[in-house]
Amino acid sequence: MSTVLPPPPRTRATGPAVPQHRVPAPAPAPAPAAPAAPTPATPGRSRRDPFVDGVRAVGTILVVALHWLMVEATWDGRELVVGNALAHGSAWLLTWLQPLPLLFFAAGAAARYDRVRHPDQPGWRFAGVRLLRMARPVAVFAGVWAVLVAALPRLGVPEAAVERVARIVPQPLWFLAVQVALLALTPLLLAALRRWGGLRVLAVAAALPLVVDLLRFSDEVAFPGAPNVLLVWAVPFLGGLLYADRRVVPAAARPADPVPERTVLALLAAGGLGALVLLLATGPYPVSLIGMPGDALSNLAPPTAPVVAFAVAQVAGALLLRDRVAAWAGRSRLVRWVGARSMGLYLWHLTAMFAVAGVVLLGVGQVLPEPWTWDWWTTRAAYLGAAAAVLAGLVALAARADRRRRAA
Repeated sequence: MSTVLPPPPRTRATGPAVPQHRVPAPAPAPAPAAPAAPTPATPGRSRRDPFVDGVRAVGTILVVALHWLMVEATWDGRELVVGNALAHGSAWLLTWLQPLPLLFFAAGAAARYDRVRHPDQPGWRFAGVRLLRMARPVAVFAGVWAVLVAALPRLGVPEAAVERVARIVPQPLWFLAVQVALLALTPLLLAALRRWGGLRVLAVAAALPLVVDLLRFSDEVAFPGAPNVLLVWAVPFLGGLLYADRRVVPAAARPADPVPERTVLALLAAGGLGALVLLLATGPYPVSLIGMPGDALSNLAPPTAPVVAFAVAQVAGALLLRDRVAAWAGRSRLVRWVGARSMGLYLWHLTAMFAVAGVVLLGVGQVLPEPWTWDWWTTRAAYLGAAAAVLAGLVALAARADRRRRAA
């Protein structure tokens, strides 16, 4: 029904009467809209964060690059000896670029976003869904290597070399096992973050590996370092959960921050780096942040307190660059390409590395250049290019096999 204006009141004017027309009333002005609060993603809806995508892509690329720089192998006709090129001179400094904290941070953020889409899913089922997602490419990887172990010796590849490589290439699977365990704990970790606050939970989580190390290296208590396999990587994973939680929960529903976020991140980055240097200088830890040949102790097997300090510094530093990383990742084709293939790249990059090294050592009969010499530097472009080509082919073939298996 149309709204009309009432006729004006009669006046004593002597002029001719002006005919009255019904004029539609103007529509009432809409009330100013309140700022829209971020809403959780609806079930089935994909939520992408360019910063997390960028962090995952950078982490994957760094894993591949560092492992490819590590390759040092010799073949004397009977035994394949695999070393580590980063163990020479000051090359251990490159281990401080190891990106595992970034990958666990990205895994935590992705887990939080998935919980938004599936809030009622129990923790075990939530982890199970992710495990099934990972299981398909892992099954392809395991099946291919089972065939290679049986077939390569019959094709003339020395059995000792095949067995040595077959023991190394599955080693990255430990990352997936820890990730599944943390995914199962995600509901409990989120509840802890909300009840006690992010910084308190992170402080306790960061302190626990140090307690394990104190007991482990104590002369009075025989204590294993195995708990740190989960405790250490829980720290960057919690960082990812906390970051994503702040992104999906409306600002009005969060308590006000007493200290600006960038100040907190800068303090965490500086404090983590300072704690890392202090622990390496005063503790029993080697300066390399990965295991090195000849070292009595590895900072990764099991992980140690310095790795926690490094994780805090690395993740906080990445968060300080969030806007720049997000802007770059949002327009980067490389990030999209790596993101769509990150699992395949992670699984197959060691296979590609040994395939190229095997062609040089066994196929051509040449030796690999001594690390960091002039010959080593001049062959890096050809070696890395060949490994990249092999890796791209392996990832494409594995993806095709996975699609066929799902379609069957």
